[in-house]
Amino acid sequence: MSTLTALIADDERLMREQLRAALERVWPELEIVAEARDGGQAVELARAHRPDLAFLDITMPVQSGIAAAMELDGLCPVVFVTAYDQYAIQAFEEGAIDYLLKPVEDDRLARTRQRWQQRAPEAAAPDWQSALKQLSRQLEKPAYLRWIRASVGSAMRMIATEEVLFFQSDEKYTRVQTAGGEALIRMPIKELLPQLDPDQFWQVHRSTLVRVSAIEQVRRDERGMQLQLRGYPQPLEVSRSYAHLFQRM
Repeated sequence: MSTLTALIADDERLMREQLRAALERVWPELEIVAEARDGGQAVELARAHRPDLAFLDITMPVQSGIAAAMELDGLCPVVFVTAYDQYAIQAFEEGAIDYLLKPVEDDRLARTRQRWQQRAPEAAAPDWQSALKQLSRQLEKPAYLRWIRASVGSAMRMIATEEVLFFQSDEKYTRVQTAGGEALIRMPIKELLPQLDPDQFWQVHRSTLVRVSAIEQVRRDERGMQLQLRGYPQPLEVSRSYAHLFQRM
């Protein structure tokens, strides 16, 4: 029985390492024969190594995972890896294409393994181009961050945006505050804001973004407007420029 082989493509080294480690735990008989940093390199390596399976990050520089899969045109089955659940659309669920959400969880990866093992050898090949075109159209729609990769001391942590109470920036870093503590990212507020769902996060100060559902109380006094959040003891200041957001509250 020949060894199953796979290719991993992601522009972030940490994500490649995490996926490789998860595959070693869940699918130890699967041999990773190549790793790529972008879609173009993934196509080259897939043609060279002819893997049985390719794990492609959707959003990569030079060439996206979608474009790479379209160029490969069914050379090997593809599992897309993404941080955005908006991409988990009908093309995925109907079985033409599989997907994993970052950070990849072992139980979900086990489902991918089971799905692969249960594939009938004589099964008709899926309509890759049709499914990929549908997925490509979906990419044109806004997709917001579900996870934040942040530093906690010397470690790196993946934080779900639904756990974030607020973001607050200074000159060098942006603080990511959760009920369990804080972490740091190097992305300024002006770059972070458009990547967050505007229905979930509001800017309340030049340097502060707040998760709306975490707001417990809005107070007004001689000092201005302040927010009290669930799970955080200190009030947050609302600048005059953003006070209109709370006029109906």
